[in-house]
Amino acid sequence: MLNPADFDQLLQSRRSIRRYTDEPLSRELIDRLLTAATWAPSAHNRQPWRFVVIDSAETKHRLAVAMGNQLRIDLSADDVASAIIESDMARSYARITGAPALILLCLTITDMDSYPDKKRRRKEWIMAVQSVAMAGQNLLLAAHAHGLGACWMCAPLFCPDVVRSALSLPIDWEPQGLITLGNPAQSRSKTRRKLDDVRMLLD
Repeated sequence: MLNPADFDQLLQSRRSIRRYTDEPLSRELIDRLLTAATWAPSAHNRQPWRFVVIDSAETKHRLAVAMGNQLRIDLSADDVASAIIESDMARSYARITGAPALILLCLTITDMDSYPDKKRRRKEWIMAVQSVAMAGQNLLLAAHAHGLGACWMCAPLFCPDVVRSALSLPIDWEPQGLITLGNPAQSRSKTRRKLDDVRMLLD
């Protein structure tokens, strides 16, 4: 059985790492991480997650450019200064193309329960979102356990159609997040709110 202290250490030492070495990751290692992701709990045990593995420079470039172009459109509509837009685009491009591997997390509601009313359909979709998020957390912890750095990027949520088109995804695959992966080239620290600030005790 896993030592609880070791598990606590795994959780508390994980960081969001955004810079990596150039060392590639083997498909075998990536598959081990994805296998860990698939052991997450899911609503009705429907396992609505789908994973897209991206490790070619060409595909990373294509995705980064497509997402960057949409970012420019969105920020321009917000009247953001052009210098800030270009800086944000450059940072996003560097994060996406600078990682040895990317895992795009998607959901599909194909196997989820179907209801005639909008309210319950929405709840079912939210349960699928939660399931994919739990799979992503498993993946992040597995990456850390293997000595890798990883970071969850939420950007695909803002341009799902762009991501789907750039990667030629099935129509029912809804992009949720992009996890960058690699051997870490930085170290980071982090803090957490005190437990008393986020906990309510009821008698």
